[in-house]
Amino acid sequence: MFQNLLSRIHLRHSVVTLALITISWMAPAQASKYEVWLVDQSNSAGTTYGGKVYIYEGSDLHGEALTSAAPIATIDLAAAAASLCFANTGANPVRPHMVLFNSTHSHAILSFVASGHVLIMDAATRAPLACFRTAPGVGGTRQAHAAFPAPDDSYILVANQNGKQLERILTNYATNTFTYDAAATLNLAGACLTPNGVACELAGTRPDNAPICPIIDSSSQFGFVTLRGGGMFVVDATTTPISIQAEYNLATVHGNGCGGIEAGGAMYMNSGGGTAANVSEFDVYRFPLAGYSAANLPNTPAPTLLFSDDATSDRDSHGMVLSKHGRYVWGADRDLDVIEVFDTATGSRVNTINLQGVTANLSLDLGDISPSGNRVFFATRGPNPLSGDPHASTGDLPGMAVIQVEQGGKHGVYKGNVRISNVDSGGVERADGHGLRVRRK
Repeated sequence: MFQNLLSRIHLRHSVVTLALITISWMAPAQASKYEVWLVDQSNSAGTTYGGKVYIYEGSDLHGEALTSAAPIATIDLAAAAASLCFANTGANPVRPHMVLFNSTHSHAILSFVASGHVLIMDAATRAPLACFRTAPGVGGTRQAHAAFPAPDDSYILVANQNGKQLERILTNYATNTFTYDAAATLNLAGACLTPNGVACELAGTRPDNAPICPIIDSSSQFGFVTLRGGGMFVVDATTTPISIQAEYNLATVHGNGCGGIEAGGAMYMNSGGGTAANVSEFDVYRFPLAGYSAANLPNTPAPTLLFSDDATSDRDSHGMVLSKHGRYVWGADRDLDVIEVFDTATGSRVNTINLQGVTANLSLDLGDISPSGNRVFFATRGPNPLSGDPHASTGDLPGMAVIQVEQGGKHGVYKGNVRISNVDSGGVERADGHGLRVRRK
């Protein structure tokens, strides 16, 4: 057929025709060059630290055989990573919680929620490069719940959850130079005052200032910081120390948010349940990207509440995913096993993807989308969850849920689960998926 086609085309046009055909054949192959990193929070076998990262080839997560996909690499965090962390900090890293990549996807950043470590790795070679530990904060405690790299690759913003501090690591990925910037630390408890002279942590306003997720905007200046007890801060993460530019109270932004994504000239943030003190909650807000100033009154600029379901039992808004062309935001509910879909053109909720019945407790956690935009992946929790309240975080299928994207991102269809396992000496399944990120190769 190919020869017949060429025979009917004048020779001077054949080169152009061949070039066009080559491009059309190569495009899918180029688009498929990605991998998915999935973090298991459970301790490495035979240890009380470590954990594991499973890395999957993107092309293996398509088709009918995806549930049997095997990782192309695994990283035992009790090996070289733990050796580096212990050498640098005198402590082993415990409970890897989140993984993110810098702008070029050359480096991976892992945060350890139990020990407070932040690990920076060469993403291609999987080699650990630097390891830091958050500073003791409130009551001598510390956690690295999340560590977000700035889009301009100049720093990492770290949420020291139980220590109630925001910390900064300066980064130069080209030279592999990483520096803990102690002078930048913002203490959100104690004597901390907002620009309006209000106590940063205050009963009825911001009762528990443990920072959960510090989402950085595309300008690399502002961090949108959710708080465990409710309320929120927008900070200028580039100042020394990090400075508060907007303050929100509990009535405006509810607690336990751990999702945020920039889309359509706005920042989408959530609040959730998932704790014994706040059993059920699902809220999605849209914040502007401009108008932040220390001279503003509290709750300014005001967010728009797009959706709220705090009455239904068993709700816990968690991760967020943006469709390829930015039209839709997916907000996962790891308790109710649904995904709420929002149209970024209008802010309205336009669909609910119902995953109930896949198993008794699918428990979707953090997610990401493939470069082509036709697959979304969510980490799924295990039967013995190591973070979050068990009523919301207990899952039956530890690993990764694969969802086929339809209608340009307005809908999705569950295609299967890629299982992980870490059975201890007593026969108990300890695997607990949490952090997940797609890496472009």
